This record gives sequence, structure tokens and C-alpha cells, in this order.
Amino acid sequence: MKLLLDTCAFLWIAQGSDRLTPTVRETFSSPDNTVFLSAVSVWEIFVKYNLGKLTLPRPPKEFVPRERRRHLISRLPLSENDIFPLPNLPNIHQDPFDRMLICQAIEHGLTILTPDEAIQNYPVKNLW
Repeated sequence: MKLLLDTCAFLWIAQGSDRLTPTVRETFSSPDNTVFLSAVSVWEIFVKYNLGKLTLPRPPKEFVPRERRRHLISRLPLSENDIFPLPNLPNIHQDPFDRMLICQAIEHGLTILTPDEAIQNYPVKNLW
């Protein structure tokens, strides 16, 4: 399975949080799955960190790549084609970062690991 981490899922994995469900832990850890972190999530982390809404043990420029490597998470760049599903998305969620993650999941056939119930109402595979 190809998995796309919601931003909060990445942060919780990096922190070893108990907010992760057993299903998510098992799915994330399975060597049969490929796990991606979107450039959109990296952007969101930088924005929230710079606004003082997110505390990290080190600046995002160091934290994100280090945690990605430590947890064997692949990069997912944002491409022009990733944006094309946007006009067809129902207007359930107003968060632009989450809407782009949904578009990427649709475009790349990814399952989003997210606790966000609004994302779970979109026509995209999700797991939590």
C-alpha cells in the first residue's frame, strides 16, 4: 500500500505519540507499505512553526529531513498535476493544506493516514 501522512500523523510519528492508533502504527511500520510525506506538509510545518503555533525540538529545516530519514519516509513533491483534482473536491474542508493532501492522494492513488474526520468524508482512501 502507498501511504500519505497527514501533517499531524507525521509529527506524532516523529514524537512517538500515543495518539497513533494501533492500526496506524502497524500499517506505518509494515515493510510492505511505502510511506510519503508531502511537500505540502513540510510547508505547513514551516508556516505553523514560524507563526509560533508549533513547537519542535529543532528548526523545521533540520527536524523534517532528520525525522523523514529516521522513519524511512519518502518525499512527495507537489506537481502541477497534483492540483488538477482541486476544482472537483466537495467543499467539506476549508484547510488549504489538507485539500492539497487530498488532491495528491487522489492523483497518486495514496491512502491518507489521518484522524481528521473532514478528510475522511472525501472520496479518498484513508485510514486511522
